[in-house]
Amino acid sequence: MDKPILKDSMRLFKPLGRIKSRSMFGGFGIFADETMFALVVQDKLHIRADRTLAKQFKQQGLEPYVYHKRGFPVVTKYFALSDAWYNDCDKTLQVAREALTQAQSEKSTQAETKPTRIKDLPNLRLATERMLKKAGIDNVAQLEEAGSLEAYKAIRDTHVSEVSLELLWSLEGAIKGTHWSVVPQSRRDELIARLHH
Repeated sequence: MDKPILKDSMRLFKPLGRIKSRSMFGGFGIFADETMFALVVQDKLHIRADRTLAKQFKQQGLEPYVYHKRGFPVVTKYFALSDAWYNDCDKTLQVAREALTQAQSEKSTQAETKPTRIKDLPNLRLATERMLKKAGIDNVAQLEEAGSLEAYKAIRDTHVSEVSLELLWSLEGAIKGTHWSVVPQSRRDELIARLHH
């Protein structure tokens, strides 16, 4: 499906750092040294845009990628490049470099302004915050101290209905400051092994 464009894009972006891809938003996120700056979905390359770049893209008629979460449309920061753009390797690499720089600076700003409320962490909602409070974990510092596995076990022990493994990935991602789908398979296997011991 997305493979040829994904491979070509990853090859093109090699000068930007260690390039990797992971399944995201129904496509593949492209990362340079752990920072996502591009997305390949629906057979198109999408580039992450800050406010300035988004304005330029919109003026050129480019559209942001929209996916559906629980039936609601979510507009992403990733804009689909037109064929004219995509065929101009220098232009694409230049805009990707800008997108990466912007994403990296945003990431470091987020690290400095870490949320204190559990519901404000990635992947988590008010319902999760309530579940954690019921389990005796009241804030972000306590969640980080407990770690994803202990927090998951605490919820499981105090929650009336079954809790899915997806919650464990969500907690792990929240502590790491990333989307749950980015939690590596090796880390998931490690957590599952520890869970069953």
